Amino acid sequence: MTSIGEFIAALGHYNFLQSALLASVMVGIMSGIIGSYIILRGMSLMGDAISHSVLPGVAVAYMLGINLLIGASAFGVIAALLIGFVATNSKLKNDTAIGIVFSAFFALGFILISMAESSTNLHHILFGNVLAVSDRDLITTIIVLAIVILFIVLFFKELLITSFDETFAKTYGLKTGYVHYGLMIVLTLVTVSALQTVGIILIVAMLITPAATAFLWTNRLTTMVILASALGALASTIGLYLSYTLNWASGPAIVLVAALIFLGSFIVSPKQGFVTKLMGVKNA
Repeated sequence: MTSIGEFIAALGHYNFLQSALLASVMVGIMSGIIGSYIILRGMSLMGDAISHSVLPGVAVAYMLGINLLIGASAFGVIAALLIGFVATNSKLKNDTAIGIVFSAFFALGFILISMAESSTNLHHILFGNVLAVSDRDLITTIIVLAIVILFIVLFFKELLITSFDETFAKTYGLKTGYVHYGLMIVLTLVTVSALQTVGIILIVAMLITPAATAFLWTNRLTTMVILASALGALASTIGLYLSYTLNWASGPAIVLVAALIFLGSFIVSPKQGFVTKLMGVKNA
C-alpha cells in the first residue's frame, strides 16, 4: 500500500491525480450542501429517483455527441416534473409515483446504453472512475459547484423556511413549488457532475451520508451545511487515496469512507450518539 507521503508526492507529479482530487473534493462539497436540504426536507427517496433518472439522458447525450450535462439534466428535470404530475393527479402517494418513474427511467437508460456502447462504459457511469476525469469534466464540476453555492446564497431564506415548515412558507406567501423544482434542478446538476467520481448508483449515498453525519453533530442549518461539505470533501480525499493505492473503484471507496465516518459519529456524537444515549439511560 502506498504511504501518504508517496501519495502526496504523486500528486505533485501526475496531472490526472491532481484533477481527480480536485473533482472529488468539489463533488464532496456540493453533495454535502445539497444533501443537507434533502435530509431536512425528507426527500432522500427523491434524490435516489433523480440520480437514477438521469441515466437515459446520459445515453441520449452520448449517442448524439453532446455534453452529458445537457442530456442528463433534461431527463432529471422531466423525471421530477413527471413525479409531481403523477402524485398530484392521482390517488397514489408520492413515494409510489417516485418508484414508478425512476424505475422506468433507469430501465430505459440501461436499454439505451446497451444499444450505444459497451458494458465497460456503463460500469464507469454506474460506479464512477475519478482517475479518468477529463479537463471537460473538471470544468463542468467547477461550474456546477458555483451554481450550487450561488443558489444556496440567493435562496437561503426560502430554502430554510420551506425545509422546516412548508405550510408556514405558503402562508408567508412563498412560491414553494418554485423552490422545490429549483432544488430539483440543482440536485440534477450535482448528480451529473458526480458521474465521473462516484457514478449514478452511489451518488445518492454521497448526497445522504455526509449530511446525515453532520445532522448528528448539530442542530443549526448553517453549521450542518458547512460540516456536511467538509465531511464530503474528507471522504472524497480519503476514498481517492484508497482508490489510487489499493486499485479500488473510486466510487465505492469514497462511499465506504463516508459510511465509516457516519458509523463513528453514530456511536460517539455528543448529542445523538448511540453511546451517549446509552450512558444517559444508565445514568437515569
